[in-house]
Amino acid sequence: MPVNLTAPDASKLLPVAGVRIGVAEAGVRKPGRKDVTVFLLDEGASVAGVFTQNRFCAAPVQVCRERLQAGLPIRALVVNTGNANAGTGEDGLKRARATCDALAALLKIRPEQVLPFSTGVIMEPLPVERIAAGLPAAIADAQPGHWARAAEGIMTTDTVPKAFSAKTTVGGAEITVTGISKGAGMIRPNMATMLGFMATDARVDPAVMRQLALELAEGSFNRVTVDGDTSTNDSFVVIATNKAAHAPVTALDSADGQALKAAMLDVARQLAQAIVRDGEGATKFITLRIEGGRTAEECRRVAYAIAHSPLVKTAFFASDPNLGRILAAVGYAGIDDLDQTKIDLHLDDVHVAVQGGRNPAYREEDGQRVMKQAEITVRVSLGRGSAADTVWTCDLSHEYVSINADYRS
Repeated sequence: MPVNLTAPDASKLLPVAGVRIGVAEAGVRKPGRKDVTVFLLDEGASVAGVFTQNRFCAAPVQVCRERLQAGLPIRALVVNTGNANAGTGEDGLKRARATCDALAALLKIRPEQVLPFSTGVIMEPLPVERIAAGLPAAIADAQPGHWARAAEGIMTTDTVPKAFSAKTTVGGAEITVTGISKGAGMIRPNMATMLGFMATDARVDPAVMRQLALELAEGSFNRVTVDGDTSTNDSFVVIATNKAAHAPVTALDSADGQALKAAMLDVARQLAQAIVRDGEGATKFITLRIEGGRTAEECRRVAYAIAHSPLVKTAFFASDPNLGRILAAVGYAGIDDLDQTKIDLHLDDVHVAVQGGRNPAYREEDGQRVMKQAEITVRVSLGRGSAADTVWTCDLSHEYVSINADYRS
């Protein structure tokens, strides 16, 4: 069961003017499940994306990068689950493009105006014929209010769909932000298997879109990890339909730019944290706050060392306050001149270690109390400077092993 996460209420997900979404059952891998989703964008929309840094990236990632770089206006996205179209070579590129060709023909737009996305099993041929056969039904299903259906339609091992909305004011006009994400395992979106799609009706200068996507990813999806594996398919797409009644946002450091980014970052963080809450087999949601670093980068390095330690993660699953494992992870994070006598460790409100050693006032029962909670904050002070950063992760359970052992069954 996910950690303090429930399925979204479809009635609370806000339509975004200029976006219609349709979902179909195409039998990509298994019959009777939503597995093809299309996003149809009105003319005038601006689109930017951030993608996996895994060099063994999937065919759809390669096609998306090419098409966004080419600069043609994007009019549609097509997403399939059940097959990642990764590790498929030149044939995979042909199949990704063929999927776009099929949708473009139905919409009477250029194939280069369609972006493809896939998620699922690696190294299997993409069943283009099934996807193409499902596209007419997806198009017929397209409605502005189908965000909840889309959140279901992009799931793989997720146990609940993930979707959030927000409203704010930009330039005196009300604007809407809505997004969906999927992912539960193979999660360390080092961007940038996770997918995220976010749309707003705000007016955003196309020259700002790439930077907006990068900053949103950096503050959300690049701060979560389930198991440390960077997927071949990680993609985060930001859409601005430019329908709202305000002057275009031309700079993110302007008052309007900051208001827009704050609303979008709030939704992006909820989507990213939902992936961790629904991590494969997760029973705990863990916030890792590293303070007192010389740089934010070294704080993140320490946070990820803790987050990726199997010993730490299994201790959290067992509710075992074996907290020396956290200090050990701090020590091997790669800070060569780290002074262990300046390290402090807190577990929620419990002061565990002071100046690199066990706090004389620390009691095992206090650590046990916190470790039994579903949500836990670990705070480490490095005593080196004023930089800080935060990463969100989960525990590692028996169920994670079972899910991934049976993934292709």
